[in-house]
Amino acid sequence: MGEGGESMELKFRIFDGTDIAHSTYAASTIVSNLKQRLVAEWPQDKTIIPKSVNDMKIVHAGKLLENSKTLAESKSLFSDLPGEVITMHVVVQPPAMKKTTDKNEELLKLKSCSCVIL
Repeated sequence: MGEGGESMELKFRIFDGTDIAHSTYAASTIVSNLKQRLVAEWPQDKTIIPKSVNDMKIVHAGKLLENSKTLAESKSLFSDLPGEVITMHVVVQPPAMKKTTDKNEELLKLKSCSCVIL
């Protein structure tokens, strides 16, 4: 393994509390590669399914992990307790709203939508 052989045990919690991709990962693992694995292992019986790496964000300790960084570069986010399983949360982003040429139509759609914005 890279980065001096360091590794960490991670699991990823999705919106309904299900944990996926529980495994030991090398510190040199790039966050975008983690996301690719999550897309591949995503339970197909869920109502929300990401189609690509760009459809999701990984959150740990209130911070977003950047796609281009390795786990080692994000290490300040993780606990140093040996043998601890680190739980990260996966947020799936809804697809972007289609652009419309009629601004009034778009406003009507937004007004009729009862959405919670985080």
